Amino acid sequence: MNEEDRSNLRDLHAGFAMLGLIMKGEEPYNIPMKAYLYADEMQEARNQHGAGIVSIKRQTKKEKAHEEN
Repeated sequence: MNEEDRSNLRDLHAGFAMLGLIMKGEEPYNIPMKAYLYADEMQEARNQHGAGIVSIKRQTKKEKAHEEN
């Protein structure tokens, strides 16, 4: 994962945190800072466990044929 990917993932985490804070009724002026604090914690937890978001890659016909043999 490159630096741009990490930045995008941090923004995604902050967006999820922001939604939770809004639903919780947090004061609007606190939301941006708290959302990024939560995002940084999520990034740190992700880094410690080494498991990222799982992606599903379709096999090509060639890969399927090779697997069947």
